[in-house]
Amino acid sequence: FVLVMSVNPGFGGQAFIPSSLDKIRTVRNMLANQGLDRLIQVDGGVNEKTIGDVAKAGCDVFVAGSAIFGRQPYAETIARLRRNINEALYP
Repeated sequence: FVLVMSVNPGFGGQAFIPSSLDKIRTVRNMLANQGLDRLIQVDGGVNEKTIGDVAKAGCDVFVAGSAIFGRQPYAETIARLRRNINEALYP
C-alpha cells in the first residue's frame, strides 16, 4: 500500500490539509498508469466531514483515530463514517 499523510506528522487530532486530496488523486493516477494494483491509505484529519472527499479522491484505507476514539459510542461513529463513504461513492 501507499500511505498519504494528510496532516503534518507528529500528533493526533490535527485538521485535514485539503491539498492532500490532490496528492491522493496523483498517487491513484500514478499507480494506474504503471499498472500497479496497490491500496492507498490516508492518515490524518480523516473524520465524518472529510471522509467522503477522501474516498472520492481514491483512498482505500482510512485512518480515523481521533474521529473514532474521541467520541462514543464507537460503533455509531464508525457506522456514520461508513455511511459517509458510501454516500460519497454511490450517491
